[in-house]
Amino acid sequence: MSMINVDRYDLALLTELQRDGHITNSALGQKVHLSTSQISRRVQRLEEAHVIERYTAVLDPAVVGLGVIAFTSVTLDRQGETRGDQFERAVEAMPEVLECFSVTGEADYILRIVAPDLAAFSEFMMNDLLRLPGVTNVKSNITLKKIKHSHELPLEHVTQPAKSRQRIRFSQ
Repeated sequence: MSMINVDRYDLALLTELQRDGHITNSALGQKVHLSTSQISRRVQRLEEAHVIERYTAVLDPAVVGLGVIAFTSVTLDRQGETRGDQFERAVEAMPEVLECFSVTGEADYILRIVAPDLAAFSEFMMNDLLRLPGVTNVKSNITLKKIKHSHELPLEHVTQPAKSRQRIRFSQ
């Protein structure tokens, strides 16, 4: 994968797009102090480089009737490549699972799961998740209150000398 150079305008543009992906190029140009055509070219370049993955509408789970959010740790009987692949494919097909991460530590995976209520969550756990081949242990934490939820990635580190495997490089 090739390195992508970004400048302060690109970073400002990315910050604004993370806040409002529906913003017009004209409004974005006013915020970032560039012309609409410059905004359009920069956004297209960032999209083509996959810095901008996609645009989406963020829904409030409670408003659409998904009042239960759980963070669930899953342990498999053996963490072999085949068993893990089977689990991952099965979880990808479960709409209740919003996120799935392979992790280090006591569990093999951590899932973020939504459900309308505790009865629906219990049904999902008993009829779907616990029936997956290889699942030996599941521990869930049900959220009580959302303190912070953001989709905005911090970008300040991009302006520092590269210390990680980031694919974008800041140029002044």
